[in-house]
Amino acid sequence: MSILVFIEQREGRIRSVSHEVLGEASRLKASLGGEVVAVLPCAVDPGAVSLGALGADRVEVVTHEAFGVYDAAGYTRAMVQAIEQVKPAVVLFPASSLGKDLAPRVAARLGVGLASDCTALEVAGGGLVAKRPVFAGKALQKVGFPKAPAIASLRPKVFAVGGAAGAGVVETVVASFDATAKRARVARMAAAAGGKLDLTESEIIVSGGRGMKGPEHFELIEGLAEALGATVGASRAVVDAGWRPHSEQVGQTGKTVSPKLYVAVGISGAIQHLAGMSSSRCIVAINKDPDAPIFKIADYGVVGDLFEVVPALTEAVRKLNAQQV
Repeated sequence: MSILVFIEQREGRIRSVSHEVLGEASRLKASLGGEVVAVLPCAVDPGAVSLGALGADRVEVVTHEAFGVYDAAGYTRAMVQAIEQVKPAVVLFPASSLGKDLAPRVAARLGVGLASDCTALEVAGGGLVAKRPVFAGKALQKVGFPKAPAIASLRPKVFAVGGAAGAGVVETVVASFDATAKRARVARMAAAAGGKLDLTESEIIVSGGRGMKGPEHFELIEGLAEALGATVGASRAVVDAGWRPHSEQVGQTGKTVSPKLYVAVGISGAIQHLAGMSSSRCIVAINKDPDAPIFKIADYGVVGDLFEVVPALTEAVRKLNAQQV
């Protein structure tokens, strides 16, 4: 009844979302038993020994020169081989952009089902039951798995990072496959300018919508985000208008986020946007329309002109920061 966890690394660094998935695997282990096996495809080991302290009983480092960047065919092969060897009851992936591409490939190769973007996992009747939002977050779907292994991807910033008393055993395996026979290959991955934190990993997000009235006014959003130590987000309307890059889009066709604090500025709250941020722990909405749908899910709402409210809020946060120095 082992639990196998895919560990995502980028540019030689293990991503924090993998720590969250390991934490949930450790929690499930108490009910399912067995061991937690972490699988880390990489070109060079980025420090797999640290995964033991986060809940991995055993770490399989699968190395290949093609794994310096994400290689869909190679990663799929590495994961399928690990699953066939370990024969786990459960396989967990992060629901990151990479995980959302890899998990379906692995499930299809194994001929089993996949529950994607899960927000809760539990053990019932000796098997895994996953909960995931459906219909743009208006309902929760409970998913069972009639065939092993049960494969699920977990929404970032929802599950807690775990820990273990001892260090896991690290085993290195050299992957064997012909990288030149691939139908497609990744030439390079270009990071966003400035090295900004990815929205899915941000603790605080400040998003702007159509109410900003133009791209030149996003300096207000950026100022508030800087004061809060937050990442800037945007609604679909803003991105479609070319005001902000797609990498900042929050919503059903953008990124799904679950930060501790989400500040929605000038965003009415279309269902497409709510689907991407409704699981945030605390939502603050600033909008001049008291009937805007965003207020129905907001924990705190400010009805007013954002061009007056945001500068005042930014100044208040900066004064508070100065007092704490």
